[in-house]
Amino acid sequence: MAEILLPPNSRFIKGEKIDASDGAKRKKTFKIYRWSPDTKDAKGNVKNPRFDEVTIDLDKCGPMVLDALLYIKNNIDPTLTLRRSCREGICGSCAMNIDGTNTLACTKAIDDVNGDVQVSPLPHMPVVKDLVPDLNHVYAQYTTIEPWLKTDSPAPSRERLQSADDADILNGHDGHGPAACILCFCCSTSCPSYWWNADRFLGPAILLQAYRWIADSRDDATGERLDALEDPFRLYRCHTIMNCTNTCPKGLNPAKAIAEIKKMMVARQ
Repeated sequence: MAEILLPPNSRFIKGEKIDASDGAKRKKTFKIYRWSPDTKDAKGNVKNPRFDEVTIDLDKCGPMVLDALLYIKNNIDPTLTLRRSCREGICGSCAMNIDGTNTLACTKAIDDVNGDVQVSPLPHMPVVKDLVPDLNHVYAQYTTIEPWLKTDSPAPSRERLQSADDADILNGHDGHGPAACILCFCCSTSCPSYWWNADRFLGPAILLQAYRWIADSRDDATGERLDALEDPFRLYRCHTIMNCTNTCPKGLNPAKAIAEIKKMMVARQ
């Protein structure tokens, strides 16, 4: 039987345990992924990652996981590193893996997690530090779909108008259309096909964005955009596993958007 092990520099070391609950009745333990390229051992090698366990008084922070992480950073361990911005679920900055699911820390309620709350960076991406993934690659992929309106007609003196039905394709009748994507990349980092082929497969987040422009009635570059996706890997590595749709914190459906692109490919042949 084959034995598969993590590389030596990926194996976890023992983390710290900090009880800052001060005997509180409402307390919770957060198991937080920690790794820094600046933390070296006695031989000068970068230390392996670890999970620190921090127990806090829930009455001293807000109800969301992001509130707890910021409380820990502000009051217990200022070295904890994470991304956050709006705290309203509309910027995607605080995307991370919480309790085994990719989601937004600002919209994930602490009470939704039974037992300890395990927090990790988005999976299958290089880690900059702690809970911060390196997004350079996915942003570079985003630029390849040219995410802006492309038209042949002269610019009008006012905004380009759409019918209510055309706008509904982008926004969705329930607000869950492709235009609602906030590029948090929870979907792409939950997709096995993207894990295996991230160098060539665009992944559900970028393909959802591509569909947003292909479906826009004001855009005149539909054929050009479809040509750019006509590739064995860029589009067709999607095997409809549905992890992307299941994990989207905004309730969007990247898998459906990808299927719509494939239908357009067939219809034009």
